[in-house]
Amino acid sequence: MQIRTILVPTDFSESAACALEHAIGWAKTFRSEIHLLHAYQVPIQIGVGEPVPLPQEFFDQMRERAQRRLDELRAKAQSHGVGVHVHLTPEAPSSAIVDAAGQLEADLIVMGTRGLTGMKHVLLGSVAERVVRLAPCAVMTVKDGKESV
Repeated sequence: MQIRTILVPTDFSESAACALEHAIGWAKTFRSEIHLLHAYQVPIQIGVGEPVPLPQEFFDQMRERAQRRLDELRAKAQSHGVGVHVHLTPEAPSSAIVDAAGQLEADLIVMGTRGLTGMKHVLLGSVAERVVRLAPCAVMTVKDGKESV
């Protein structure tokens, strides 16, 4: 099996940091490139009444903060001799990850999981779970070791 392109979605959590560590190891072994992806969903108002418009500055700052964090992660991976590309999108995470995997012709997705449980899981589902079901390639999910099983 040849792994040329590894997609690493990140929400900047501990699980995502562990996933990046694993991806760096795989990338070094297979001489692969890593594509870091952060998908942020623009907040929408849920409730009654007129939606309150958020100023463009709010969205600009959210994007700038995410870009800075992606750049820090890119530098970390590059310090290990790995080629890295970054992608930032305002799409819903699970669809953004699956779409990016297809567009990049990714051979492997390495992602963290936070292990949502209870009502939160019933209402929201798990991004990792949806990606595993819908991805066009292999998916490796990584826990950070601090989560309960």
